[in-house]
Amino acid sequence: MNPLEILYQDEYIIAINKPHGLLVHQSPIARDASEFAIQLLRDQIGKKVFPVHRLDRKTSGVLLFAFDKEVNRILTEQFTTKQIEKRYIAIVRGFAPEEMLIDYPLYKDNGVLQEAQTLIKCMQTAEIDLPSGKHQTSRYSLVEAFPYTGRMHQIRKHLAHILHPIIGDRPHGCNKQNKLWLEKYEMNTMMLHGASLKLNHPVTNEVLEIKAEPQSEFKRVMQLLNFK
Repeated sequence: MNPLEILYQDEYIIAINKPHGLLVHQSPIARDASEFAIQLLRDQIGKKVFPVHRLDRKTSGVLLFAFDKEVNRILTEQFTTKQIEKRYIAIVRGFAPEEMLIDYPLYKDNGVLQEAQTLIKCMQTAEIDLPSGKHQTSRYSLVEAFPYTGRMHQIRKHLAHILHPIIGDRPHGCNKQNKLWLEKYEMNTMMLHGASLKLNHPVTNEVLEIKAEPQSEFKRVMQLLNFK
């Protein structure tokens, strides 16, 4: 595997642009994986790291680590108390609303219902000559998503809930669209990317905005849809 792209590093924290398909750490639900962001980063820089938050295996983007437990604790608390602004971009089916706050509770694995809110903003739309079902064309949107809470698969579930599922998402996406993109464009990557994190530095308190460029496959899909 290529070296991980380091977006920011100082003596307290480090952030990488996590590729699609890479797990943050070992998980009993993904026993097929042999590489994990924690180990790869530790081996690359020769220092122990503590993951401050999580990104789904299929999601790319900004992933933040701390170099010690106390900094990790401070940052974890910032995430918990919603002091960190998370911005994602996603490519979804259909023409998404210009702006919408999705306020829709989500169930945990243990059956507990939790409040969940995501603000979405439509950045661009496209209609291409790709027949789907009874339609001769297919419509898509590039959206920004700002999750106010941090539930499992929150953005994926919320976009599916408003009938604008993320392209390449399984199991929350649209199977017909996923099959279409696989057959027509050999694309089976989920189009969700953690574009930036905005936070106060846990030690210096300066405002940091860490940004990550989309991965090559995300950019390819953007090009196919003429998204800028």
